[in-house]
Amino acid sequence: MAVKLELYRVFKEVAETGNISAAAKNLYISQSAVSQSIKQLETALQARLFARSPRGVSLTSEGQMLYQYVRSALGLIATGEDKLSQAQQLLLGTLVIGASDTVTSWFLTPYLDAFHRQHPGIRLKIVSGRSAKVLSMLKSGAVDIAFASSPADSTVESWPCFATHSAFVAGSGYDCDFDHVYSLREIADFPLILLERKASSRVFLEQYFLKSGVTLTPEIELSSRSLLVSLARIGLGVAGVTLEFVQKALDAGDIRLLKTDFTIPARSVDMCTLRDVMPTAAATAFMEMVRSGGL
Repeated sequence: MAVKLELYRVFKEVAETGNISAAAKNLYISQSAVSQSIKQLETALQARLFARSPRGVSLTSEGQMLYQYVRSALGLIATGEDKLSQAQQLLLGTLVIGASDTVTSWFLTPYLDAFHRQHPGIRLKIVSGRSAKVLSMLKSGAVDIAFASSPADSTVESWPCFATHSAFVAGSGYDCDFDHVYSLREIADFPLILLERKASSRVFLEQYFLKSGVTLTPEIELSSRSLLVSLARIGLGVAGVTLEFVQKALDAGDIRLLKTDFTIPARSVDMCTLRDVMPTAAATAFMEMVRSGGL
């Protein structure tokens, strides 16, 4: 049995004022409209809700029972509307972002800082994960925004944030010729240090080499990008890295680039949302900050 919400609003006002005329005045409707609404509600519920007297109206026992629930329900609706309004004004709410630890530290941190200072009422939650994981969470609704490498998915809307380039590095004292220009086969013959197989950059690297018939067989596989540099630095092998993420170590001289006669195509790290799904006000504001570079 469906009863229009507006009938309950009229019922609550009459119950609290105890007077049809006063309720009509407060609701900005006619007395006849109030009376008709009460009659319609009583008919729909098959219960007498008010007792009439020359002094006004009072709740029956059935009406009193219903009033307790209607008051609570309408109160919750009002609270929900107020919370929604505050969220739309970025006064409160939660923004959930999915990104790898590296992307968060290397790219997102300044934006997170600026957004938090501008909108302190918005709770920021960061879910760590590689591209495949955060894209999966985006599709399931677990995150509002995902940062992923070159997503190719028709259900995802994406905006390029920055490009990444694959390179090979070794410790400055490693036993190799840093002036030599290495081929794909020569790189593959080194003791290689690579990220684990589920990393999108590892998959991309392997696919590039396979196009030339060269298979990469690493001696060490890691889940941490920082460990790639650490183990290359101490001479355990040649590491396949993302150039942008190891620039500080290169500048410090801890590791050195190996020259190659091939150039691996650049990849893009994109900001992603679900296509045809309206983002929250907080997500919209954060995405606009990132797109505009407005820190």
